[in-house]
Amino acid sequence: MHILIVNLMVKEDSIEAFKAASMKNAQGSRTEPGIISFDLLQSKEDPSSFVLYEVYVQPEAQELHRQSAHYKEWKAATADMFAQPAVRGLYDYAEKLAP
Repeated sequence: MHILIVNLMVKEDSIEAFKAASMKNAQGSRTEPGIISFDLLQSKEDPSSFVLYEVYVQPEAQELHRQSAHYKEWKAATADMFAQPAVRGLYDYAEKLAP
């Protein structure tokens, strides 16, 4: 597994536009081969704080995602919406419970 977690702080006046652009990107991303999960989370305590939780079969699937039209559209649409730089981390399951 290849898991990317991105913590994002969005400008308060951009929250709704960011959510709309991100949901569109997530919908397109969920149809890509190699993506297991692609979720957008919003903090209950701070509505300007978001997390992207992306699970890929392998690192190459993430690279293919970055070449998709919906990702490029999201990146351009949200470029000026961030209050600070994103914090990214790559993860793997330490232990995964069986479904």
